Amino acid sequence: MAGVTALHSRVAVLVIVDVLSFSTAVDVAVSRGATVHPFPFKEIEAAQRAASQLGAKLARPRAAAGGQFSLSPASLTTIRPGTRLILPSPNGSRLSFAAARTPNRVPVLTGCLRNASAVALAARALAGDQAIGIIPAGELWPDGGLRPAIEDQLGAGAILHYLGSACSPEAQLARDAYRAAGSDLTRMVRLSVSGRELVDAGYSGDVDLAVEEGVSDTAPLMVDGAYGRGPG
Repeated sequence: MAGVTALHSRVAVLVIVDVLSFSTAVDVAVSRGATVHPFPFKEIEAAQRAASQLGAKLARPRAAAGGQFSLSPASLTTIRPGTRLILPSPNGSRLSFAAARTPNRVPVLTGCLRNASAVALAARALAGDQAIGIIPAGELWPDGGLRPAIEDQLGAGAILHYLGSACSPEAQLARDAYRAAGSDLTRMVRLSVSGRELVDAGYSGDVDLAVEEGVSDTAPLMVDGAYGRGPG
């Protein structure tokens, strides 16, 4: 959230990166013609009211999904075109919700390893010669503090790689980490703290979807509070 606050007034576009799993879930859903509404995590009653007002489906927690849509990207592979989905998450969704409501309302994209090239092209088309801000979402410790997440750093680095532009030293480190990972990227993401958490919980398929590089030409763009297909 500090990154959103720091960058929103300095850039022409914001890109939220939450590889495991919000950004990957949004890419899977939007690629299939759905519209995804980010929403703050754990505000259940408010999310239910919003779903009713929008005629949308409310994603359930992974563990309680029972075959329904959830934050699990694998649960969204059969979503139908035209579906409206409210998708809460503690990281990428929370940041997207906040970024869309910043005072100057810059365009907001969400990117992952699947669509890094498409998101880079869309970001440059929207920003022109102006600056682009990329926010690796990270995870949260139990006390609410930020837990750095290498999969988001690598996802941000992939987008920076395809942008091919001059960048800050912080962005350069993310880009160079992605380039250095090479063919080892899948192993690194699977063995990361976030990757192991999902695999150990029985969601190895979600990690498999998240590490598929370059399989999507979708650049989810926030319009009227919801992600749909962006330019490109």
